[in-house]
Parts: sequence; C-alpha cells; structure tokens
Amino acid sequence: MTIAETVLIIGSGGREHALARAIAMDPQVVAVHVAPGNPGTAQCATNHAVDPLDGAAVALLALQLSADLVVIGPEAPLVAGVADAVRQAGVACFGPSAAAARLEGSKAFAKEVMAAAGVATAASRVCDSPEQVAEALDAFGAPYVVKDDGLAAGKGVVVTDDRAEAVTHAVACGRVVIEEYLDGPEVSVFAITDGHSVRIMQPVQDFKRVGDGDTGPNTGGMGAYTPLPWAPSDLSEFVLNRIVRGTVEEMEARQMPFRGLLYVGLALTSKGVKVVEFNARFGDPETQALLAQLRSPLGQLLYAAATKRLVDFGPLAWADGSAVATVIAARGYPDRPELGMPIELPPDTATAHVLQAGTTLDDAGVLRSSGGRVLSVVGTGDSLKEARQASYDHVARIVFPAGFHRSDIAERAAQGGATPKES
Repeated sequence: MTIAETVLIIGSGGREHALARAIAMDPQVVAVHVAPGNPGTAQCATNHAVDPLDGAAVALLALQLSADLVVIGPEAPLVAGVADAVRQAGVACFGPSAAAARLEGSKAFAKEVMAAAGVATAASRVCDSPEQVAEALDAFGAPYVVKDDGLAAGKGVVVTDDRAEAVTHAVACGRVVIEEYLDGPEVSVFAITDGHSVRIMQPVQDFKRVGDGDTGPNTGGMGAYTPLPWAPSDLSEFVLNRIVRGTVEEMEARQMPFRGLLYVGLALTSKGVKVVEFNARFGDPETQALLAQLRSPLGQLLYAAATKRLVDFGPLAWADGSAVATVIAARGYPDRPELGMPIELPPDTATAHVLQAGTTLDDAGVLRSSGGRVLSVVGTGDSLKEARQASYDHVARIVFPAGFHRSDIAERAAQGGATPKES
C-alpha cells in the first residue's frame, strides 16, 4: 500500500473534527473513521465508541477497519503509548511513541533535550519542594512563570506578578518547572516529521487568555489565525534549521525517534527567538485555522510521515489569504463550564465553517454543550480582515445563549499592527 485510503483518527475534540474534515477532502482517501468522535465528526466520518487511552482497543479497531493509517490527536493517548500499540499491531501510525511523547509529557525532559540540541529557550529550574520553588521565584523574579511538569490540557501554566498565586499553583502541581519570563509575542510553528525528514508549516498564533485584551486565566486556547503578516518572513525556515532539525536529530540519537507532529511554541523576544514549549501533537485551536489553509493532501502527508517516506513528499502547498478560528466556550469556562446547554448551528458557507469540540446529541437529537470549549468557527478570506469578518459573522448566526467568545481574535493584526503579547 503506497497511499492511505482508510484513515482512523483518535480523539473527540475540535482538532479531531478539523483533521477529519481535511483528511476527507484528500482525493485518495476513501473512508475516514474517528474514535470516539463527536456529532461534528459524524458529519464527515464514521464514529466509533472506543476509549482513546486503551491502546489494545485502538489497535484492534484499526485492524477491524483495515485502516492504512491511524492519526492520534490528543496528547494523553500519546503519552500513554497508544501509538506504540498501533505500530506493534502492524498499522502505520502518525504520532510519537510514549518515549518520544515525553517532549510534551515532561517539561523537564523537554528542557534537557533542548539543552542537548542547542535550542534557545527560557532559563529554568525543576522544583520538587516548596523550598526549591521559593528559591526559583527569588532567582527569576516577577512576572513569575510556573509550569506543571506533566500534562495539564493546556492549562498547567500560570504567568503572574502575584507571588502567592505562583506558589499556590506550584504546590497544587507538585513537580513544576519555573522559568524566566520571555517578553515578546508568542507564535506556534508546527513541524511534521518521520523521525528524520521534516516538513514545516506556516506560523500561526493562538490566544490563551480567556478574556479580551489577554485578560483572565489561561485556557486551552480561545482562537487562532494564520498566516502572521507581522512576523519575520523567514520564521518557519529559522525554526526548521535552528530548532526542529536539531531536536529531531537529538531524539534520533537517543533512540527514541520522533514520528509525528512537533509543535514548537515560540517567544519572539528582544533577545531573539526562544522556545517556550514543545508539544507532541497538533495544537488546538491552531490546527483549525492551519488546516483551512493547507492545500497539500493531508491524509497522504501524514501517511508519508508515518511510513518514513516524508523525503518523497513535496513542499507543502498553502492557499492564498488567511484563516481565523474563533472559539465559543461554555459559560463558566475554564473553571466550571455549564454543560447540557442547547445549541443551534447555521449551515456552513463558502467562507466559514463550524468545528465541534465539546458537544453531544441528546435523545431527542438536540445538540448540547458537553465541555468547556464547545465550538470553533473558522473564517477564510483574501485578507486577514476578511477572514476575521467571516468568522465573526458566522459566530453571530449561532444560537448558543450559554456560550461566550473573545471579540478580539486577530483584531490588531488585521488592522496592520503588532499582535497582542501572548502569555
């Protein structure tokens, strides 16, 4: 088999809906399956009730479906070794092994790899006790940056001038990484790799804070846009040559080759580009905007990476124009989102579509909220201004009284100014 005709995607969020939608558009893909999926993925794929953390069950489903490729979306199954189980069953898998997924599963391990690879990043200390936390906070000073060493669904980071808040977060997490604060805007660059060869994607920016003007607590992401008109034109090439290649080579030298999506979170600081973090999978909601612009066949791209044939895949093709993804969250998010609230969606248009994340259908077929981040509304256009308008116009047509969204996604960039600094 030299192409992927049947693809199984693991996960149930907006990222997985975006992946399913894009892979279904690959002309060589015949069938798309998602496990467990959501009501949105059911519109472009076949859903299956499988525990995404159960490697044996995922591998069995892949064999039953005669899947050519399994794509693992969320971080938890990767860290749990689901990709290993799929490969052991003889099925190609896009997603790193449990060993390689430690780049996301452990902030301390990621820092170790970066140091060995010569990758510029924030100075940091790993802390296991209140005494070590106090010493690190004293050393770096405010603003304090405290990161849970393990997985925290994008919400394990606190950036604050309030020392008491920093200490409270550190104590709640247990083992933490405390870093120096990096000034400048944050940017995400995704790299697809087969453990040796790499294809870099265009830069994207997300908005982590829950409120307009980057106020309130960190979330899993409230919106994203791409490309970035204000960013250096050679940013992706810089990331490829100065960050990703060295990291991939270091992982290969450690006999834990990274095969999948390496997410590079960057800060464009006054002292140069520095890595904020690595993730081991497609970021959410950046993926929703990025895949709206990708024109290369996604199924075959991921299959080439999964089968160590990425060197044969040509340069990535992108649409002209821009894409903006606006997240609609449930009231109370990120602390206590209201669940079970009804939602009515308008039909997709040529310039806007809805990707479902925290949704479910009740017994009467009514769409309801089932999570914190509920929907992503992706708008496209010839300019960032047009893409932003398309997204927000579509948001206005959605009936979801218990939902809320930021009103300033990509606003400053669309006006031609520098984008807000992300923390």
